[in-house]
Formats: sequence, structure tokens, C-alpha cells
Amino acid sequence: MTPPSQSQLSARMIQNFTGESNLEPHWGYAYRVVPCQNDAGSCAYLDVVYSAHDRGMLYTGILWATILGILLVWGVVRRLSMGSDGGSRYEMPCEQENLLTGEVVTKPRSVGRLTRAMRAVGATGRRYLLSSKGMKSVFGQVTRLQVLILLVLIGYLTIWSFVGIVYAKWITPIKGQPAHIKNTRTSLGPWADRVGVLAYALTPLSILLASRESILSLITGVPYTSFMFLHRWTGHIILVQSILHTIGWVIVEARLYRPQPSVWNAFIVQSYARWGVVALVLLVLLWVGTLQWTIRRTGYEFFRKAHYVLAMVYIGAVIGHWKQLQCFLVPGLVLWFVDRGARLVRTALLHYGYIPSQGKVGFAAAQAEMKLRRDEKHGDVVRLDFEHPQRAWKVGQHFFLCFTEGSIWQSHPFTPLSWPVENGKGTVRHSYILRAKGGETKKLAKIVRDKLGALSEKAIVPTTPVILQGPYGESIAEGVTPDVNVLCVAGGTGITYVLPLLIDLLRDRHMNHGRKVELVWAIKRSEDVEWVEPEMEELRRLGAAHGLTIRIFVTDDDAAKAAPSATCCGGESSQEDDDDIKRAPRMSARRDSSTARGRPDVTAVVKHFVEGVAQGSTRVFGSGPPGMIGELRSVVADCNSGSKVWMGEDRFDVRLVCDDRLEW
Repeated sequence: MTPPSQSQLSARMIQNFTGESNLEPHWGYAYRVVPCQNDAGSCAYLDVVYSAHDRGMLYTGILWATILGILLVWGVVRRLSMGSDGGSRYEMPCEQENLLTGEVVTKPRSVGRLTRAMRAVGATGRRYLLSSKGMKSVFGQVTRLQVLILLVLIGYLTIWSFVGIVYAKWITPIKGQPAHIKNTRTSLGPWADRVGVLAYALTPLSILLASRESILSLITGVPYTSFMFLHRWTGHIILVQSILHTIGWVIVEARLYRPQPSVWNAFIVQSYARWGVVALVLLVLLWVGTLQWTIRRTGYEFFRKAHYVLAMVYIGAVIGHWKQLQCFLVPGLVLWFVDRGARLVRTALLHYGYIPSQGKVGFAAAQAEMKLRRDEKHGDVVRLDFEHPQRAWKVGQHFFLCFTEGSIWQSHPFTPLSWPVENGKGTVRHSYILRAKGGETKKLAKIVRDKLGALSEKAIVPTTPVILQGPYGESIAEGVTPDVNVLCVAGGTGITYVLPLLIDLLRDRHMNHGRKVELVWAIKRSEDVEWVEPEMEELRRLGAAHGLTIRIFVTDDDAAKAAPSATCCGGESSQEDDDDIKRAPRMSARRDSSTARGRPDVTAVVKHFVEGVAQGSTRVFGSGPPGMIGELRSVVADCNSGSKVWMGEDRFDVRLVCDDRLEW
């Protein structure tokens, strides 16, 4: 490392540089001149400055060691649990024959005290940390667990911001100035530097939390969307730290150091100070761009592209401000480019291959058949169907779709409606439904209408090129063993999240006939069932042998019709259920009388389901508007009871799996 020149040293801190002096290196900071040739007060101040910085660098190392240590332990425990039981948390049930009646009774296998204790602890944690009650006004639809993690991070950073600094004040003379003009040196400068160092250290963490090709998801199994809350708040923390760092040094340079305004004028024209101002302005612009007010007025795609550009320029500016700390910034840039590169590789692997129509190898988009169902009040619904050569994805994973006839610069996440399985031709069928409310989806609906109007033969189905990127996310079927009871709650197009799961469970030849499985779907109009008519018919056929209950609610008052409230596909229903749930050969729906606007009472649905469970734990799957997901979290939290699980009542071990992408 080449020692800096005298001008570079004096640009950062006034030190007496002589030919006999030595330069003492300090990682991430300016070299120190030793021995100190200043007055006693200035030397004492320099001792505090350099010791505080050295401790700050040590604390950032401890911060990252803590983060990496947690991830290491998490990853090892997850890998061991997957290796020991295939990813399942439950014992397989056993079947016993009743010698008196000849009936086969399914009973859960006994579990050890340690396993039961772990389940009880998990149920207790979910009871108090899953709900979003008390969090919505400040944090939105997030869990208490997410807020707790954020508070722990803030507390951790607060401790490292203040410890290891000697807080004092030194009045020092100024060479060449009258005796009554003196500098006031305080610990404000060292503290402001500490806060700035922590802001640098958090930058790669912020990028890591925002990555779609998430290393964190690979290690923990948590979907990348679940980290977006921490990404946003880490950005808020970095902004606050940067503002405090700037305010601290403005006070020092413009108020405490004398004479003024010459000291301030000499300070602000220096390159590192100017880059600091630029970096803070860019950071404020980044923050303003993330506000919902800004996104609504500029559009999500503008926000996303502007966010990328501003973030990269910001990182360049902070390197210009203090390049000695680029050890934190270069890894952030590497993570960002790796994420973008991995996305391109995914897309190439999905679309690059032999093109029969052209007789050569190249890049080809999938050609999706489009069907349109008009709905002027709520937005048209478009269904896409196509076959694509690839491996089958996992149930619950999603793809980003780019509709090239609309724009090649935009892609949006959609969950496939189809059950992922390879056919004999080495392809997998993709089916998607989307409601055209605005933006790219509205543009796609217009393309369908235009193509339908241009076709002279109505039998011809219009097509559109689609570029896929994915799959992303984790399997939601993992751990759903034959003794786990399943409740699926969907709103509108959220049905695409749960339908493949239900079909996957009902196709399982190890299906436990004693488990309870139910689907609750809220739709705007009764005709909306036709979006997914083939899949619902398949679900009804499979469910007839497994006691599947399907309940459909129509929420639009104008569309509500006098028809049975739900359809039960096989199985038995209680006398109370028979008043509202009627058997029918096909799906039907009417307005549910439990609420004024016809929406299902999610709280009552979940509690009634859990109370009706005979044995085994419960898994609730939800996909729909944020309000519905928030209500699901609250009721699932209330249904959990660690003490009852410990006593053997497994039905109070209730887990929630929801489509987080609809919340962010």
C-alpha cells in the first residue's frame, strides 16, 4: 500500500508532517503521523479519533461475523433436517385394522418428547410473532417476527455506534491565529465517522437482501420476497446514518473549527467532501423514489429501473467520497452483477435451443395461446396456455413473464396455474391467469382484443410471444405429509397459487383418507369460476375420493346469484355445514351471508377448520390481497397453542404459507 502524500494527509486531518515522521497505517482511514507533533490537546484528540475508528472497523467485522455465523448455523441445521427426514418435520402415519368392525383406522405415529417440544415451541412462537397486529400503521402487512428482527438489528447498530469512543472536549490553539481564536475539538467527529463506517458496512447487506437470485434463500429456504421488508428498512437506516454523519461533520467544519468561514470554504471544495454531498443527494433521491406516492405517479417499472441506476451511481459516489472503505462497496457491486448475470443465464437456458420452424439453434420465445374474458367493472381476465421444453418446476414456484409485444423491458411475476409435470415430449405445460387492471397487463388485454377483432376465423386462438425467467421461490408442498390437514384460502387470481398444490396432494398415492382438505375461494362474479374450469374439474374428480371440500364465495353484490354456497367433493359434512354447503355435480357459487359485502369471514373459516380436525397438524395456504393475508396471519396466530401441542393436540400446531409476492 503506497503511503499518501502530505497534501492527501492534510486534506483529511491537520497533522504536522516532517521528514523525520513515520506514517502509521490504519485500515479504512488516513495514515497517522507518528510521533504526534501537535499540541497536547490535538494529540489527545487524534488518539481518540484513530482508536475510535480502529474499534469501529473491528465492530463492523463482528457485525458481519454475526450475520455470517447465523447463516452458517441456519444452513447447517436446515441441511441436517432435510437429510435426516427428507425435508419433512412429521412422522408418517400408520394404518391399523379395527378387529371388531374391520375398518382401517389411520393413527399418527408416536413422536418423541424432543420432537413434541420443538413443535410446541414453534406453535408458541407463531402465536406471538406471526400476527401483524399493532404493526400495520408503521410497517404495513408484515409479521411481528420481521419487526423483531429489524429491532434487533437497530439495537445492534445502536450499540456499535456509541461504544469504544472516549467522549470529551479539547480546546486547542490555531497556528498563526490570535490566542483568543481556538478550535473546539469534540468526540462528535469520531462518532460521525463511526456512523458513516456502519453505513458503508450495511451497503452489501442491503443489496444481498434485494437479490432475486438470492444466496440467502439458498441457505435458509426462505423466499427472496420475505427479505424485501428488511431491504427497505436497511435502506432507511443507511439514509439516517448518512444524514447523521453529514450533520456531524458540518457542525465540526462550519461551527467548531475556526476561523470561519475560511475553514468551511477550504473544506467543502475538497474532492472527498464534494463526492460526499453528491452521494447524500443520490441517497435521498433513492429514498424518495421508494415512496408509494412516487411509485403511483411514475409507475413501478420506472421506479425499478431508476432504482438500479441511482444505486449504482450512489455506490460510485461513496467510493469517491472515501475509497479506503471500498472493501464494503466492491462486494456490493459484485453481488448486484452476479444477480443480474444469473437472471440472464436463467433466461438463456429456458429459451436457447433448437428451433424446428427455422431448422437451427437459437433464441426463441414461447408462443402462448390467449383467451380473454371481458369484465368492464373489475378488469378483463386473460388466460395464457403454452408448452415449453424444460424441467418441471416445484409446486408454488413462480416465473417472471415478459410480454414482448408490449415491452421487452418489463417483466412481472406470475404463479403457474398448471400442475408441473413433464409430458412425453419433454415439455411442461404452462397456464396463467391475470387480471388486466393497468400497466402491462392492461396492455396485454388490449393486444388480445385487437387480435380477436382481426381474426376472420373465430376458431383460431390468438398467440403472443412470452419470455420466461425462473423458476423462483421454494416448494410449498415440502413437509406436507399425509397426516397434515390442509386449508387453502384464495382471493381472485390467487387461486393459481393453491390449485397446483391441491392437485399435487390429491394425486399422491400415499394420501391419507383421514386428513381434512378444504378450498375457500372468493371471486368477484360467479362466472369467474370459468377462468380455471379444466383445473377445477380435475380437482373435483380427484377430490371425490378424498373428501375435499370446495367453498366458493361471490363478493360482488351485482353478480351474486341464488345458488348453493359451495360444493363438497366427497367426504362428510356436519349438520351445521349442511345448511350452507350443498352437494352438486358441478361448482356453483352465491353470495355468502356471513358478511355484508359477501366476503368470506376468514377468521371463522380458519377457526372452524381447525376445530374440525380430528388428528394431525394443520397447514393453511393463502394467496390474495394484503388485507386478506393480514387477517389470515392473525387468525392462524390465535389458533396456535404451544401448551396444547405439548399435551398431544397436534391440531393446534398451525402453520401459514402465503404468496408474499402479492404483498410487496
